[in-house]
Amino acid sequence: MNPFENTLKQLKSHFDSGLTRPLSWRLNQLQQLQRFLTENEKSLLQALKSDLNKHPSEARLTELQFLQSDIKQTIKALPKWSKPRKVGNPLLAWPATSQLIPEPLGAVLILGAWNYPLQLLLAPLIAAIAAGNCAVIKPSEHATATADLLAHQLPDYLDNAAIKLVTGSVTESQQLTALPFDHIFYTGGENAAKAIMASAAENLTPVTLELGGKSPAVVLADAPIQVAARRIIWGKFLNAGQTCIAPDYVLVEDSVKEPLIAAMQHELISFYGEDPQHSSDYGRIIHQQHWQRLTQMLEGENVVVGGDSDKSERYIAPTIVDGVKDGSALMQEEIFGPILPVITIKSAADAIEEIRRHPKPLALYVFSNNQRLLDLFTQQVSAGNVCYNDTLMFMLNDELPFGGVGRSGMGRYHGKWGFDTFSHLKPVMTRSFRFDVVLRYPPYSKLKDKILSWFSH
Repeated sequence: MNPFENTLKQLKSHFDSGLTRPLSWRLNQLQQLQRFLTENEKSLLQALKSDLNKHPSEARLTELQFLQSDIKQTIKALPKWSKPRKVGNPLLAWPATSQLIPEPLGAVLILGAWNYPLQLLLAPLIAAIAAGNCAVIKPSEHATATADLLAHQLPDYLDNAAIKLVTGSVTESQQLTALPFDHIFYTGGENAAKAIMASAAENLTPVTLELGGKSPAVVLADAPIQVAARRIIWGKFLNAGQTCIAPDYVLVEDSVKEPLIAAMQHELISFYGEDPQHSSDYGRIIHQQHWQRLTQMLEGENVVVGGDSDKSERYIAPTIVDGVKDGSALMQEEIFGPILPVITIKSAADAIEEIRRHPKPLALYVFSNNQRLLDLFTQQVSAGNVCYNDTLMFMLNDELPFGGVGRSGMGRYHGKWGFDTFSHLKPVMTRSFRFDVVLRYPPYSKLKDKILSWFSH
């Protein structure tokens, strides 16, 4: 018997009681989550430092403040989001009213990731609560300090009959995904996503998959090189490169390649000093297996900046690699670490061709002052998210959905988009008894056909 079978039964029973549907319950749980983040900030920052060596300022920006902002916006907008949404009616259905009524899905499963172990677990939970669902949440076992803190503290703040936190490894994740949840929300890698989809298919459970991919940063010759370098370096080496939307590689026009590399090296020193290993602002690789994978990817490559590492500290220096060949391991899969390949291109068209050789990326970054060229990328490159002349910053806009396309993911969330992901927008039409469209009833005739045809046009 699946050890979590009773957990799901209890959640579904609680959901059926209707206790999670009122707006008052949803708002209360969001406020409680807000309290948890505020009252445990110091402990949460220490846990993130232990797991990933995140500087408190970085952790606040990318984890705690992100979540606080999400909760604040959700609380403000929830009364509007949860209202029925009126839509029009065709003439043949008149008189009638039609609307979309948001209703919660039921009991959902949220599987978090280790690279942003707070944000990537609790942001989907915010949306699930806002929509009125019950939930099982499972933090990543790799971010052990954060997972332990969540397991010991978060239940004190939330309705434990509706929201249950489960810890464990891959085994527990497999047991959970085998159950007939009403939705599964997963953030992580492609291989695990395939297994989750296969498991979910047994129960026809819908899934949201937030994955990754090789997100390019394109630098065209007309871009301000120093600004482009600064923004690429920040986006790439934040959290030691362990960000799903980090620039995975750089495509740069040949006339500005050398100035760009020099500018990026300058920015690295500006951010982390001459010795990043002793910088309190620079993170660490999550575990030894990932450290080993990344250092092996560097073997035989032309390292022009960085390249040194320390296994005992799970440290890999911010590294820039030039002259990467097509068959290089660095170009076969998402790097997900502090290694930045630089590839020379001749033009924007050349960059587009190179990007389209790979699966659709989660993010696309292009640096240029030429709007015509930016429009060309918009039209010809499919990506989950696009940001011109910067990196990562689109994540701050609650009005933009976040999600992948193709192998970089399916489904989207953040703000209203997350609310809709965890809701069923139930179509409801109510017709009047006072008028009937008799033309629809048999027996049919040519005259009826003509009249109905006129209505349809």
